[in-house]
Amino acid sequence: MNEMLPWLGNTPWRWLLTLVALVLPAALATGRGVAITWRPGWQVVVYAALLAAAHRFIDYALSEGSLWALGGFFLAWAALAAAGLAMHRATRAAMMVAQYPWLHARDGLFGWRDRAGD
Repeated sequence: MNEMLPWLGNTPWRWLLTLVALVLPAALATGRGVAITWRPGWQVVVYAALLAAAHRFIDYALSEGSLWALGGFFLAWAALAAAGLAMHRATRAAMMVAQYPWLHARDGLFGWRDRAGD
């Protein structure tokens, strides 16, 4: 457990707690916000990098973690980008079905299908 301290910048439990409780909701809101303005999904990845930097600072300020732990930054970036992109895709699917109900039908949480065959 202590061997992860220099890599993550803090203990895994503190790192995960600050990520899930404080920054993950912001990543989900970012994914939704980018989707409802019809902007592309790559922007979520850029915003996730900023949120990962904010996570490093929060981890440093609240739980005495290391501010410059690159492993913790990149792992948080990957997790936040994945969550934000999932929310972006789910929101986009809901919007496509709501905006064009005569063209598209819902196909699962993340997709839609054409109504041409209905």
